Amino acid sequence: MMRFPKILDRYIMKKFILSFFIALLLIIGIVIIFDISEKIDYFVSNEAPLKAVVFDYYLNFIPYFMNMFSPLFVFITVIFFTSRLAANSEIIAMLSGGVSYHRMMVPYFVSAALIAMLSLGLNLFVIPQANAERVKFEQKYVKRHNTYKRRDIHYQLAPGQFVYVSSFSAWNNTAYNMTLEEIEGNRIVRKLTAESAVWDTTARLWHLKKYFIREYRPGLGDRIRSGAAKDTVIALTLDDFFYNEKTVETLSYRRLNELIETQKMRGDANVMYAQIEKHTRYALPFSAFILTIMGVSLSSRKKRGGIGLNIAVGIALSFSYILFLKFSQMFVFTDTLPPAIALWLPNIIFAIITAVLYKMAPK
Repeated sequence: MMRFPKILDRYIMKKFILSFFIALLLIIGIVIIFDISEKIDYFVSNEAPLKAVVFDYYLNFIPYFMNMFSPLFVFITVIFFTSRLAANSEIIAMLSGGVSYHRMMVPYFVSAALIAMLSLGLNLFVIPQANAERVKFEQKYVKRHNTYKRRDIHYQLAPGQFVYVSSFSAWNNTAYNMTLEEIEGNRIVRKLTAESAVWDTTARLWHLKKYFIREYRPGLGDRIRSGAAKDTVIALTLDDFFYNEKTVETLSYRRLNELIETQKMRGDANVMYAQIEKHTRYALPFSAFILTIMGVSLSSRKKRGGIGLNIAVGIALSFSYILFLKFSQMFVFTDTLPPAIALWLPNIIFAIITAVLYKMAPK
């Protein structure tokens, strides 16, 4: 079996990686310019410091954006430089030299693996922390007047312990009409109600106001207590009222898993946001392999339309992948498919299309 010359391995990998990062830098620069023009009024009116804009927002915005659109960059990169190789008859020369089409794919696959590992590393270790700073900046300087309220909140804090909150206001960190029930078997053994509960961020407990406690005992011997104020510690914190599609982006992988387990136990409908975030962190990097093989299969043959036609096809397909990935989240919101299937569905479908194209490409 004829070995593929290492110099050609390095040549293809160098073209792939270099073109990927050049495209990345160009697009990021354009996006930042558009983002500044869109948010400049917020920065000025809310008196955002220049240092915070640069380091707290845009420095943390770059890895988030880079990872979100990495499928687009990978696909366009592969389409662009592979079309040039085909246009210059370099691929024909490789195949004529005795190199098989499958062997020619090895440097592409290695390059895709490097990009996938980079994307996965960003997803698991860099982006959550960067998102925490970015979201914090947005809440302070971009959406500072946004109020946050929730109503009719039902949680299971622990087996047999349930809490209900009529409404919650982020303006004063107060839960209104809080009820805490403890159940053993099929009967209530203790019930606490409070007109309001204020979260103490320092002591990390709730200050109850106008509370009423009833302990249910056999017969007519129920114990009833009431008072104007009382402090209590329960497995419910201020963070539990803020977990949504934005805040899950700021959690490390360990904390994300812990949140999913907690929200499942509580029966919290917001668990879908954490599940979507978890599976997206793995599904997105894997797309580098699929889109790389698809890109080579589409652009390795010399066409009359030239590079322009291939790039147009590449942009259309890569945007359709990103759109499909976002659309697949609707299957989770509507409870049509489990998150593990819904978020991997675009990869499954595009992998099937890629397999067909790859089989046809050598012909």
